[in-house]
Amino acid sequence: MEIKTADWKTEKHVPVIHAPDSVRAGEPFDVEVVVGEQISHPNTADHHIKWIELYFVPEGGTTAYALGRVEFEAHGEMQIFTEPRAVFRVVVPGSGTLRALALCNIHGLWEGATDVRVV
Repeated sequence: MEIKTADWKTEKHVPVIHAPDSVRAGEPFDVEVVVGEQISHPNTADHHIKWIELYFVPEGGTTAYALGRVEFEAHGEMQIFTEPRAVFRVVVPGSGTLRALALCNIHGLWEGATDVRVV
């Protein structure tokens, strides 16, 4: 499956990562991932985000380490919905890149990324 990327300000499928620009070594911090932040993504039985995954790639490395996954199961049955938003509390060993993947049931796999610096 192809991983798609775009500017999250103009594409509703791209996961937006909210994390501090810098964190202290060994200290946990929160990472929020949202799909459809600037442009709302549909959340219906026919068109929805199935899951969000968060990864960390150390600076200078190529291996992506899984930090967590959230699945969204409620897509309209009994008028119950789960919005595509997740918060992960993480500790990373050094500076690197946070990468989030989100799967839309119609439009496939999308990626967003942001750097984090450990001081």
